[in-house]
Amino acid sequence: MTPKGGSQGIGVLAESSLHAALKQRYSIPGDLLEVPVDGFVIDIVRGDLLIEIQTSNFSAIKKKLMTLIRSHPVRLVHPLAREKWIVRESLDGSIELGKRRSPKKKSLENLFEELVSLPELIAHQNFSLEILLTREEEIRRNDGKGSWRRKGWSIVDRRLVEVTNQYLFKKPEEFLLFIPDSLTRPFTSTDLAKAINKPRWLVQKMTYCLRKMGAVTVCGKRRRAFLHTDRNSKQSQT
Repeated sequence: MTPKGGSQGIGVLAESSLHAALKQRYSIPGDLLEVPVDGFVIDIVRGDLLIEIQTSNFSAIKKKLMTLIRSHPVRLVHPLAREKWIVRESLDGSIELGKRRSPKKKSLENLFEELVSLPELIAHQNFSLEILLTREEEIRRNDGKGSWRRKGWSIVDRRLVEVTNQYLFKKPEEFLLFIPDSLTRPFTSTDLAKAINKPRWLVQKMTYCLRKMGAVTVCGKRRRAFLHTDRNSKQSQT
C-alpha cells in the first residue's frame, strides 16, 4: 500500500478538539496524517497499518472499514469518557461561565453501544479495536439551537483532558474478559447483567456482539431468553 500525499503534522480537516488531540497523542514520528487510501481519507498511516479515530457513531464508518480491511490492517480507536465536565461558555467562547462534573460516567462495557453496529469485524484478521478511557470537557454555548433538555444550549466541542486507560482488542476471545469466571454457564443476558452490575439493555448489546463475533454461542433457551456459553467455559451446562 502506497499512500499518496499526506502530512506529518495535524491537518486542517474539520474535526472536534477531542479528535485532533487524540490524533496528536496517538501519532508517532514517521506517521502520515490525513492520507488518501483506496478512495478514503485515513487519520493516521503507520507503515501498513491504517488508524482511524472515531469519537462516536461507528455505523457512519462501517462501509469505510469493511472496504479497507479487505486489503489493509485497520485499527479503530474510540474514546469513552470515564469522567466528563460540562463547561458553559459565552457565545464567542471567550469567557467561561461555569463548570460542573457530569453525573454520567462511561466504563469499558459502554464500548458495546457503538460496537453493536459492526461486531462481525472483530473476527476479521485485519481489524483491531483500541478503547481509550478518558477525562473530557464538553463545551456548551447558549445559542438557542440546542436540545430542549439543555434549554437551548448547544454542545459545540469536546476537549481531551487525559487518557486514563487504554485497551486493545484483536481477537474475539479477548472480549471474554467481560464475562466473569464465577458466572455459571450457560447464562442469560439477565444473569450477566446481575453478575457485572450493568443495565440489562447494555448487556443485551454485549451478548449480541459476542455472538456475532463468535466469542460466545447460543446453546438453548430459558423461557424466552437465550442461553449463552463461551469458548473458555469448563463448567457443565445446566
